[in-house]
Amino acid sequence: MSIEKNLDKLQLSRRTVLKAGAAGMAAGAAPMIIPSTAHAHMNEPTGSSVTLGFNVPQSGPYADEGADELRAYELAVEHLNGGGDGGMMGTFSSKALQGDGILGRKVEYVTGDTQTKPDAARASARSMIEKDGAVMITGGSSSGVAVAVQALCQEAGIIFMAGLTHSNDTTGKDKKANGFRHFFNSYMSGAALAPILAANYGTDRTAYHLTADYNWGYTTEEAVRTSTEAIGWKTAAAVKTPLSQTDFSSYIAPVQASGADVLVLNHYGANMVNSLTSAVQFGLRNAQANGKNFEIVVPLYSRLMAKGAGENVKGIFGSTNWHWSLSDEGSKAFVKSFGTKYGFPPSQAAHTCYVQTLLYADACQRAGSHNPCAVAEALEGFEFDGLGNGPTLYRAEDHQCFKDVLVVKGKENPDNEFDLLEIVEVTPAAQVTYDASIFGGDLGTCNAG
Repeated sequence: MSIEKNLDKLQLSRRTVLKAGAAGMAAGAAPMIIPSTAHAHMNEPTGSSVTLGFNVPQSGPYADEGADELRAYELAVEHLNGGGDGGMMGTFSSKALQGDGILGRKVEYVTGDTQTKPDAARASARSMIEKDGAVMITGGSSSGVAVAVQALCQEAGIIFMAGLTHSNDTTGKDKKANGFRHFFNSYMSGAALAPILAANYGTDRTAYHLTADYNWGYTTEEAVRTSTEAIGWKTAAAVKTPLSQTDFSSYIAPVQASGADVLVLNHYGANMVNSLTSAVQFGLRNAQANGKNFEIVVPLYSRLMAKGAGENVKGIFGSTNWHWSLSDEGSKAFVKSFGTKYGFPPSQAAHTCYVQTLLYADACQRAGSHNPCAVAEALEGFEFDGLGNGPTLYRAEDHQCFKDVLVVKGKENPDNEFDLLEIVEVTPAAQVTYDASIFGGDLGTCNAG
């Protein structure tokens, strides 16, 4: 089946089921229930295995994140197939997964390199769907990539379990019925950070934003500006920087002359490491402005970025989806499994990708099918716990997970090379929850291919 196949046969089958059920109820009999497995769907597994597609940046500015994502995917497959210690399968509140694959089929996988480019990511995802028969695509590390691949999966009739994607757009204006996101978003970062910034830096501040020139950067800048201006901050300037930029000295130079006393780096991965390094080299960490100590904020943090930036991250606030130092049973189980296999703790990218794989497999088990529409129904409104973020809801209206958000800062006196961030606040899910309609977009209807 090609991606362009229409849904006529599936829609006809659904109409038949609905008519049969209605006729049964009209006659006073119990409605006919036909299991979702009766419907053919894109890449429906027929043998003893099922193939998942892991689409990550193996090159480009987010390659470090992609490498950790791939490690987590491989660990998830090992656990699903009954290997290792089972990781978070033992702490997951749902007990549908038994370590015998998915629906009794061994889990296999193929990989692709997104190159942190939407066109390359779509091409590799298309190949995994059409050539390799992948029944689910997952991955990311760039919201531009995630939005592009999610749209492809919607067209193809394949479930997309987003990896690391933080832009509001992914489950906002660009949301799709076949797409699901566990990772938090820009709005949540802004909502969690603003009270901490006010408490530590005061409400009389002027910020200068450097922003990655694509959808993640735009929504993160907007979220942080909105939340900080609401507490009294002003914005001196907001400057876009190319995703391919490596030398940020020309962007840092104008900051001190702008009247700002805070630099907000809406950058991720190697971009953040390089821009923060330039800011430190220009003396901003030791500067004074407007009678205050000059400060730097990194809205979206990760352990890998902190490692890359080294001592430069000390004392700098940011937010993160998860951190390996959490003491809940799920986090401890995952850190143990990942550390045993790879020799170091996992990043937030690794965590969200591992969790998404388990959530997909669990939804298939509970639905009794790989049919994307049955899987989507099993995920929508699903409440779960034991996967490292506390009680979590997969909201039906936009397929966004809502859970606690962590505010962190660079640790002043780390105990080891991995002990670089400390959690300063666990922001409750209620504080970062918003109405599903605020970002627009139309979820649409599920496509089974």
